[in-house]
Amino acid sequence: MLGDGESIRDLARLAVPLAGALEETGDRWRPFRLTDPAGAEVEAASAFFADLQAAGRSEATVRSYGMDLLRWFRFVWAIQVPWARATRAEARDFCRWMLVAGKPSRSHWRRPAQAGEAAAASGKAYAPSVRAHSETVLRGFYEFHLEAGTGPIVNPFPLDRSRRGRRAHAHHNPMEPFRGERAGLYRPKVPSRVPRSVPDEEFNEIFARLPSHRDRALVAFYVSTGARASELLSATLAGVDPGRQVIAVVRKGTRELQELPASTDAFVWLRLYQVEMEGLIPRGRR
Repeated sequence: MLGDGESIRDLARLAVPLAGALEETGDRWRPFRLTDPAGAEVEAASAFFADLQAAGRSEATVRSYGMDLLRWFRFVWAIQVPWARATRAEARDFCRWMLVAGKPSRSHWRRPAQAGEAAAASGKAYAPSVRAHSETVLRGFYEFHLEAGTGPIVNPFPLDRSRRGRRAHAHHNPMEPFRGERAGLYRPKVPSRVPRSVPDEEFNEIFARLPSHRDRALVAFYVSTGARASELLSATLAGVDPGRQVIAVVRKGTRELQELPASTDAFVWLRLYQVEMEGLIPRGRR
């Protein structure tokens, strides 16, 4: 909690070393682990990762949450406050630090940063989406340990005062659209981004410069389905149905197979690529 006689921490002089790391283990049971500056595993983070895995979160989600936790642990290590003794004052200062000090400056490839070396602040604030994601992850992390009895008795990242103790949209009028509400006290407002677009003439010029039928098929499927590039690479021969004009991909979040409609041109370019490669490469899974 915030005390009356509390002194404001001087964040301008704070240097946050690039201590600790998020390591990929190669173990399906424990895909990632967070280590402290001495190389020891942070058990609090490992328990949280196990809970995420039990809830069906993908390894990519665990890694994303781990990077947010690493940023927070580096901050509390720098101010010499144990994670289990962090209060709302540390949470407030952490959010201020992300906003004002911003991202650490990237070291040059000729002189890579050493482990534990303090990174100079660039002054370029983290994007609102990054700060919002970080606040959500840390609030969930402390909520997990609060329920388990292994952390502080008060969550350092509380809900907004207007939301505390009541359900969101409890008295919502069904005739009106839902309003976007801030869930966390320190959660920033994330502006609605206008989707970026490419003029038709420029897209046609880019498409004409593609060197192979394979590249044209990938771009055509990418544009017409809206799938991620990693999802398109999960497609197999058995998942392509030109008659119904759908292609099956494994979705990033749910890891489930889903059929997506695609344009006729995409299947034409795919067939041209298959004819071109006939007999040159082994057939894939049917």
